[in-house]
Amino acid sequence: MSRRIDLLRLDYAFSVLVPCLMAIYINNLPILHHLDLLTGFLLYAVTGNTLNDVIDMRDPDEIETLKRVKGYHWKEILAIAAISFLFGTTMFVRTFQEHPINILYLTLTVGMVILYCFKKDVPILNQILLGASHVFFPYIMIKTDANMPSFSSEEWILMVTFFFYAFSGQVVHEIIDGDAITKFSPRTQQFTVILSSIITIIMGFLTVWLLDDIYFIPIALIPLGSIYTFRKPTESTQGVKDVGIVLGNVLLVYFFVLILTQGY
Repeated sequence: MSRRIDLLRLDYAFSVLVPCLMAIYINNLPILHHLDLLTGFLLYAVTGNTLNDVIDMRDPDEIETLKRVKGYHWKEILAIAAISFLFGTTMFVRTFQEHPINILYLTLTVGMVILYCFKKDVPILNQILLGASHVFFPYIMIKTDANMPSFSSEEWILMVTFFFYAFSGQVVHEIIDGDAITKFSPRTQQFTVILSSIITIIMGFLTVWLLDDIYFIPIALIPLGSIYTFRKPTESTQGVKDVGIVLGNVLLVYFFVLILTQGY
């Protein structure tokens, strides 16, 4: 039986928390005021990951590959998803009361994640659903919670940059796991990764220039690794996926530290 903490897949939480932290950092917001939203998104990340496992566990072809849930029944994993969803939702009550529009944004986020879980076998569409639900709406909700619903042109460019960063990362993830994107030829997979990585690099350096903030340079440089890895249309290894997850968590800590040291 796997370690209990592995069931939560917390190492994937960065995908939704980093956009929240970017909104806080860019707009110099007090992180403690939005701690409930950050906690809510963390618990929602657990919900999404465990719900995804529940769906896979009910597929005879998938269950054998899910080592982390070996020894568990799908109903037990579903209970974790339901409980984390319940507690996560309570973390959004304050912002719902103060900014009712965030109810709509969170509903759209949840709807996109559920749609992804059932339509993740559709290439490109699933990356778009994840990008919108994990990048745009969390960022917008933090901004709305801070009474700053409007976006500057620099912020839009930042969002597009991180969307393509998330898009290329998800494509790599699927290539390694043999998921939806592998319906295409290896050369098409390679082209998709390289194109989205190049766009991320260009938009990343544009963000650095417009924001005049050198701390965004790592986001612009990270996709170089994907370009090197997929310089040839060949199969990649599990290690590439793990490195990507580690880098995502490095970004999480990176922005957290930047926020804590702002003004010092």
